[in-house]
Amino acid sequence: MSSYVDQIIEQVSAWPGIRAEPHRFGGVEFDLAGREVGHIHRNGMVDIPFNTAIRNQLLAERKAEPHHILGDSGWITFYMHADSDVPNVLWLFRLAYLFQVIRGRNRTAGLVAVEHELETLRLSDPLRAVFDDLLSKL
Repeated sequence: MSSYVDQIIEQVSAWPGIRAEPHRFGGVEFDLAGREVGHIHRNGMVDIPFNTAIRNQLLAERKAEPHHILGDSGWITFYMHADSDVPNVLWLFRLAYLFQVIRGRNRTAGLVAVEHELETLRLSDPLRAVFDDLLSKL
């Protein structure tokens, strides 16, 4: 399991503006401009904060589960079981990264081309609509 976790830590840590540091409950936390993008525990459990609209759509699409403690919040949890889960976890972290880029637009301007990045993630129409709503408020 730890090799999968290490692979994710290495890749996410390399994204523009990401700072990786120890998480207070173990594992590694990824921050962008003072906001947590998410964290990964050594056992393969991944916790990521979104708004409730994104979280609800991810749950509806079965791409994540409610957070293991904060079940009614915007947080999600994903449990890695095999190397085949790595692309799913990287997809969730990239989605969270773009969410935080949009939220912190004053501090994250120019890091990535958000529209292009959203296209590469191939979001479902309902999930893309949530992101389009966020972008329309910029």
